[in-house]
Amino acid sequence: MAFLAKVKQSFGTTFSFFSESFAELKKVRWPSRKELTSYTLVVLFTIVLVTVYFWVLDIGISALVELIV
Repeated sequence: MAFLAKVKQSFGTTFSFFSESFAELKKVRWPSRKELTSYTLVVLFTIVLVTVYFWVLDIGISALVELIV
């Protein structure tokens, strides 16, 4: 009987978790299409900048290694 009580409690806890999560998601303010587009462009632009930065840094370090070797 103790096993069944633990299983029932486990399912109750799991159900409670999902119902509370769903309630919290209802409170979230989701971005509009315009906001989402601008945020996406900012992220993509940042990724491009960081990629170019590391590419230039890699070329510079490679050139220094070639001079040393």
